[in-house]
Amino acid sequence: MTIGPTAVVGRVRRAHGIKGELVVALETDAPDAIFAPGARVIVGTPDGDLAPDARTGRLVELVVHAARPFQDGLLVFFTGIADRTEAEKWRGRSLLVPVSELEPPAEGELWAHELPGMRVVDPRGDLIGDVHGYYELPQGLVLEIETPRGLRDVPFNDAFVQAFDRDARVITLDAPGGLLE
Repeated sequence: MTIGPTAVVGRVRRAHGIKGELVVALETDAPDAIFAPGARVIVGTPDGDLAPDARTGRLVELVVHAARPFQDGLLVFFTGIADRTEAEKWRGRSLLVPVSELEPPAEGELWAHELPGMRVVDPRGDLIGDVHGYYELPQGLVLEIETPRGLRDVPFNDAFVQAFDRDARVITLDAPGGLLE
């Protein structure tokens, strides 16, 4: 089965209770649509890559039975996960959907999965490096930028990012002196 590019929409934190509910940390702005009853998600690795079943080689899909708000995320019942023992097997896994099934980002926005590989330039247009990856902190998203001097971490926020061009795959970064040293 070929599904094309995927986006991480949630991460399973842990099992909850004895009936198979999972605590899901959200990585989507549309949780009501993504985790609606009957919707399906694809199970991925903790790093957000696709994770085919080791025995069958097929992607593992979970179908949402029910979801409700819980803390900063959701409690989700998936069809086929009926107890805590089964739910524990999913801890730490990412939940993905094909990008083709998502609403495109609004003007001036992009998906986090688009960041790796983007060029990073300074306000004069000089190359700083390329986005190697990213990670989430409570304060927000942090870019890992591969520079000639190694990996550098820079917050992806208005204080540092002047602009980005999604089509050209370029981020303009105004980093204070010393941040990239």
